[in-house]
Amino acid sequence: MTNILVTGANGQLGQEIKAIAHHYDHQFIFKNKTALDITNNTDIDTLITSTPIDIIINCAAYTAVDKAESESKNAHRINAIGTENLAKICKKHAIKLIHISTDYVFDGTQTTPYLETDRPCPNSVYGHSKHAGESKILTLNPDHSIIIRTAWLYSHYGKNFVKTIQKIATQQNNINVVSDQMGCPTYAADLAKVIIKIIPQLTHSGTKIYHYANEGQASWYEFAEEIITQSQLNCTVTPIPTSDYPTAATRPAYSVLDTTKIKTTFQLTIPHWGDSLKCYLHQSTKTKYNTPIR
Repeated sequence: MTNILVTGANGQLGQEIKAIAHHYDHQFIFKNKTALDITNNTDIDTLITSTPIDIIINCAAYTAVDKAESESKNAHRINAIGTENLAKICKKHAIKLIHISTDYVFDGTQTTPYLETDRPCPNSVYGHSKHAGESKILTLNPDHSIIIRTAWLYSHYGKNFVKTIQKIATQQNNINVVSDQMGCPTYAADLAKVIIKIIPQLTHSGTKIYHYANEGQASWYEFAEEIITQSQLNCTVTPIPTSDYPTAATRPAYSVLDTTKIKTTFQLTIPHWGDSLKCYLHQSTKTKYNTPIR
């Protein structure tokens, strides 16, 4: 039986992994930031020496994109230093590492989907901190490890764009949403299944980078329209330019990820984002999720 440590267990992806863990023949150990501070080497060493770990899935991250602009040290501490600590421990003890990164490592100046080989050029503190974390892993290069860049995650847990749009749409008749930022809406439950599925195939040496997001692309405006349509809510969505919705952090105008490599390598079929949204909404009508992100 494989012993798998999941860090950041109270985040969106961590909780989606926890929701399906009982379906797999692995021993999962879920640790939130209170139970395991990845920025503290002593915490990590204590856990690793007391509990045999074969794989670490690092879902721990500082994800407050705008807040990171004024909390750069904290974002770097978690996303870069914390990731470096995990990479070091994985290298030392021959533990496999699956690290989750982001499309925001790119500046968004391309007009075609980003490949894993495209040069990162982040334009926000959050993006810089996540890219720094990637660089730490690639420098240390723990065996049989991967970095998975994903995008626009939403789930049944915590706060996300889908829940925000649904809430606003029940409170007002019109909502303005940015239409000139393109990306890949991604259902965290889909990513959780893929992560567990590829675990037995982590047999290559060194560290590789893969992109995972649901198929297709959309603007935030198109995503919001589909959320409201599928949710059968009575609210009009009005497209606006980014210039009409200023934020502390600069978002990439285009951050669509090319997923050919992960599909080919691990023989995956990835659902379209619209279909995954439908699955999410169907599941949401059956089960009430209200677990906060801590």
